[in-house]
Amino acid sequence: MTRWGMVIDLRKCVGCYACMVSCKQDHFLPPNIFWNRLVVGETGKYPTVTKQLYPVLCNHCDEAACVKACPTGATSKREDGLVSINYDECVGCRYCLIACPYQQRTYYSNGKKEYFPGQGLTELELIGQELYPLQPGTVVKCNFCMERIDQGLAKGLIPGADREATPVCVNACPPKARTFGDLDDPDSEISTLIKHRKGQQLHTEYGTDPSVYYIIR
Repeated sequence: MTRWGMVIDLRKCVGCYACMVSCKQDHFLPPNIFWNRLVVGETGKYPTVTKQLYPVLCNHCDEAACVKACPTGATSKREDGLVSINYDECVGCRYCLIACPYQQRTYYSNGKKEYFPGQGLTELELIGQELYPLQPGTVVKCNFCMERIDQGLAKGLIPGADREATPVCVNACPPKARTFGDLDDPDSEISTLIKHRKGQQLHTEYGTDPSVYYIIR
C-alpha cells in the first residue's frame, strides 16, 4: 500500500511565500483562493521578538472528517490516502468546510471574479478556465497535486524523487523545507525524517491522523 504525505521543516521555512504562489499559478486559482497558506505570528516582546511561520494546507487525513460529513460522497479518500473532491457531485452545502478541523477548505462562489475588476479576464485567466476549471458553488482545496502524481506514476516516475511527479509547492521551496513521499514505506525519506526528527502532526487530539507532519526542532 501507498499513502502519500508531506513533511514541512519549520526550521528551514523562511516565509518566502513560494509555496503559496507556485500553487496558485499551477492551478490557476481565482482571486482570494489559496490552497497553500502561510500563517505568520510573533512571540515575545521587543526587542526579543521571534517570528513564527506555519505553512498550512489540506492534511489529507487518514480519518478525514470532511469525508464523513459529505452527504453526497463528493469528497472521498483514495486508496493512496489522497482526499479529493468530485465537483460534479458537490452541491455546495459546506458541511465539509465546517467539519474540517484545520480550516483548509474554501467555498468558491463567484466564477466571474476578475483579478483586475472592470477590465475583463486576462489571457492567463482564460487559459486557466480551460486547463483547470473550477465550478462555482462548490468547495475547493489542496489536492496534493494529484494530477502530477497520477501522470508521473503512469510514466514510471517516483513522487517526491522526480520533480515532474511531485507537488509544485515542494519543488518551488527554495530552502527545501518540504519533503514528499510514501508514509507507508518505512525506508522512504519522509518516513526517516518523521522518525529521526520527531515529526509532529497538527492537533492529534482530533483523531484525524493527518498526512502532513511538521519538524519543529
